[in-house]
Formats: sequence, C-alpha cells, structure tokens
Amino acid sequence: MAKRKIKSTRTELKQQRDALARFRRYLPTLKLKQQQVQSSIVQMREIFREKDAAFKTTKKTISAYDGLFNDLAGVNFTKLATPDSVNTSKHSIAGVYVPQFETISFPKADFSLFATATWVDKALADLKKLNQQKVELEILQECLDLLQAELKKVMQRVNLFEKVMIPNTLENIRRIRIALGDQMTAGVARAKIAKAKLEQKEHEGSKEAVVL
Repeated sequence: MAKRKIKSTRTELKQQRDALARFRRYLPTLKLKQQQVQSSIVQMREIFREKDAAFKTTKKTISAYDGLFNDLAGVNFTKLATPDSVNTSKHSIAGVYVPQFETISFPKADFSLFATATWVDKALADLKKLNQQKVELEILQECLDLLQAELKKVMQRVNLFEKVMIPNTLENIRRIRIALGDQMTAGVARAKIAKAKLEQKEHEGSKEAVVL
C-alpha cells in the first residue's frame, strides 16, 4: 500500500494534529488492555499449574491399578472412562472470549457390582477423574493460547502507535510547519519585492511628470 503524500497546507497540518491527538488518546487504552491481558495470563497459568499438579497426583494414583486392569475380564475401563460429551461455555477475560469448562458425562457402567472386585468402582472413578482433569487442562491451555494471541496483537498495536504512527505524525507536523514557515517567508519576500518595484515605478513616474 503506497504511503500517502503529505501536503504542505494548513488543512493537512490540522489533519495531522487531529490524528496525533487520536493516537495519544487511544494509546493509554491499548496499554491498559495489554496490562489486563498480561494479568489474566498470569492468573490462568497459576490455575493451570494447580490443576496440572492435581492431574499428576491422580495419574500417580491410577498407576497403582496398572497390573490389576489386565487381570480383570469383562470391564472395559478405557471405554467407560472416556467422556461421552464435554460441555463448555464462552466468557470474556479482558475482552477475549474463551471457553470455560461446565460439565462432562461418561458412559453408563454396564458391569455387575457383585461380579467384580471391590476396587473396580474406585478405579473407574479415578480414571474418570483423570480424564476430566485432562479435559479441563486442555480447555485451560486453549484459553492461554487465545490470551497469548491477543497479547501479541495488542503489543504489536502498542509498538505501532509508539514507534511508528506517533513519531511519523510528529515528523509530518514538523515538516509541514517548516514548509509553511518557508512559504510565509517567501511570500513576505515577494511582497517586499513587489512593493519595491511598485514604489520604484511610482517614483519614476513622478520624475517623468516633473520633467514634462
């Protein structure tokens, strides 16, 4: 996209000053948004660390069942502990709409409580808990990704305003003012020359009149 040529006119000067005022008015809003998103990311990371620690604790608990899973016939733990559905909602964090975990559902258990070992219910509950925690972590990671993307976009805008748009506009204003000053100086000089010529012509005319 070609850069617009800046005209050395008072109208252009006003437009540049108006643009500068807009940029300076909008920049604090962008910086506030940047701070809010950064703060939200810090909070989200803390929640993620807490849930990840809980996930690892549950995973360690599950590891105690590894040998028993292989010996139990007729109970498909993988199928029963795999979610049927996960429900999420959308909510705003610092103006960014992110998913939020709501509910999770699992298949109905189809084995006999009397025909299975007493630890089966506990093992299945732990597996479901582990998978729910995994889902929640995935949703939190998606939230973090969305917030990180927004932060990157806001920071780019802040840099654009601070390092490009505002400095360029200030430079445009400086150049226009210099050009207008030069035009005024040249105009004054031309006026003086024209006045001198006029006075000289009038003087020469008066001399001719005296001679006649």
